[in-house]
Amino acid sequence: MSGSLGRRALGYLAALAILLAAWELAALAIASPALPPPTSALADFARLLVPALLPNLLVSAYRVLAAVAIASAVAVPLGLVLGRTPRADAVFAPAVFLLYPVPWVVLLPVFLVLLGIGDAPKIALITVIVFFQLLVTSRDAAKAIPPSSVLSVRSLGATRAQVFRHVVVPAALPDIFTALRIASGTAIAVLFLSETVAGTSGLGWYIVDAWGRVAYGDMFAGIIALALLGVAFYELLEAAELWLTPWTRVGR
Repeated sequence: MSGSLGRRALGYLAALAILLAAWELAALAIASPALPPPTSALADFARLLVPALLPNLLVSAYRVLAAVAIASAVAVPLGLVLGRTPRADAVFAPAVFLLYPVPWVVLLPVFLVLLGIGDAPKIALITVIVFFQLLVTSRDAAKAIPPSSVLSVRSLGATRAQVFRHVVVPAALPDIFTALRIASGTAIAVLFLSETVAGTSGLGWYIVDAWGRVAYGDMFAGIIALALLGVAFYELLEAAELWLTPWTRVGR
């Protein structure tokens, strides 16, 4: 396990080095205040972290956590039930696949009118978009479980609830965590968009406000903070998956 973590850390360091080098070369080639070199941007990030970035980062983190938690609590159980209940799936699956490709981000103005300009519309928008990603993945993961896996447990006298607990949920968890990692990236992107419209807090608002003030150092400090927020969510989900699904640790 320690060797796997070491390789992962080395991979991150190598990727970071390549990214910083590419950023430095781009800054030298463009030679514009709109693209400061990484050393300058990182210095601004350190300077602004406590007084300006941290409060907005905490607000953004709360919005993403709340939205993903609400979406997961509803979408995952519903998706598992649809995947293991053919009659319910036949009724509701067409509606799910009809609604899934809808660009729900266009509902942001509606949420702003109905819920105001605070946390609620941003959480609602992220929840709706992430909900369908998790629902479709959970449904497909549950549906793909081999019938033999279920029958072997049922032959031992397991109830329907026990089958879900000991077969369906463990089998679907790796796919669900994959969907959660993808959804976390989607949630961060939607968060940025929602915070730039009629917002007064959050990293998205901070970045656009700095852009409007032509404070490019502040803007890139906010961009770095938002990127770190996305990485933090990804790594937390990775750690949670390794803890809840120890059988997937082989090869990691």
